[in-house]
Amino acid sequence: MRIMAIDYGDARTGVAVSDAGGLMAGHTEVVASWNEDKAVQELKRVIQARQPEELVLGLPRNMDGTEGPRAQICRAMAARLEQETGLPVHLWDERLTTVEAHQILHASGKKMKAHRQNVDAVAASLILEGYLQFRRRNSAGG
Repeated sequence: MRIMAIDYGDARTGVAVSDAGGLMAGHTEVVASWNEDKAVQELKRVIQARQPEELVLGLPRNMDGTEGPRAQICRAMAARLEQETGLPVHLWDERLTTVEAHQILHASGKKMKAHRQNVDAVAASLILEGYLQFRRRNSAGG
């Protein structure tokens, strides 16, 4: 089962798509998201090209677990994507994924200026990896 993870942002949205078996992250890209309608159209383009069966959208929570205004924007995007694509959309706690993504890029030798172009795709990969691990644990544990 192919799964697509989305790290929805104000300016850019990171996308990561698993392999066909739903075992690991494969394809990644960043789409412009300065406009919600444009972001949805670009995400639908990726969905059509990659054919995922499920979507996972990062849900930004505060460190204490509460939700702020950005979480509400992401919940609305999840509902819109579900309605427009017919695919199930799972919300996934994305606390610290962007911080971790920056650390990964820094450790790989990328300059901070170059992070901006890649950090959203790396964050989407982290969301996807977390969700895939969750699925494996739950299917193995019954």
